[in-house]
Amino acid sequence: MRMTCIICRRELESYFATPLAYVFLVIFLILTGVFTFYLGGWYERGQADLQPFFTYHPLLYLFLIPAVSMRLWAEERKAGTIELLLTLPVRLRDAVLGKFLAAWGFVALALILTFPLWITANWLGDPDNGVILAAYLGSLLMAGSYLAIGECLSAATDNQVIAFILTAVVCFLFVAAGSPLVLDAFYHWAPGWLVDAVASLSFLTHFRDISRGVLNARDILFFLLVSCGWLWACAAVIEYKKEG
Repeated sequence: MRMTCIICRRELESYFATPLAYVFLVIFLILTGVFTFYLGGWYERGQADLQPFFTYHPLLYLFLIPAVSMRLWAEERKAGTIELLLTLPVRLRDAVLGKFLAAWGFVALALILTFPLWITANWLGDPDNGVILAAYLGSLLMAGSYLAIGECLSAATDNQVIAFILTAVVCFLFVAAGSPLVLDAFYHWAPGWLVDAVASLSFLTHFRDISRGVLNARDILFFLLVSCGWLWACAAVIEYKKEG
């Protein structure tokens, strides 16, 4: 864990060594405000909750999370520093986990900076803060799954733009799997178990339940397993490329 923490700290410092971190945070806060107050019609709803804020997180992450994850390994590979990193007394799993935790911590910071919305909701009314807290947890877990996918695909290429596009496409497939548009296409010919299986792969389905305050082990375990699976795949991709 010591090496994991060292790599995590190194990655976090690299974020704030460039304007990337500040640009991301500003864009994230602006977009969450736009989605909450304008597209979500927060005032028009007449309810003191943050449901409009969390509703758009799966779509918001489609564009912002790939921007965070695309550089994790692609930049190392392009600069040639990946060989140096892998020759150090650092286990590959420590490097993969350290980079992931740094990116996850950065996204967690972005979520923490939205606390004025929570304060506003409590000032205007009497929201269920337990539901809001559960939604924050669900959003963070979902962001972790996005980041794990992005780290794996970043490890597969030295081009950050390609890593961004691949991550956005794969994450979109996970989100769209639970949408009515996709499920309706299966209803007409597929057996019920297959429709349920497709829906169970959707970030949208699992996050929707958590954002409503329903914390069950199935949804939490889903995001954790997706994150762990893609992190394992990331290590496998790096190992394969190193041997190749």
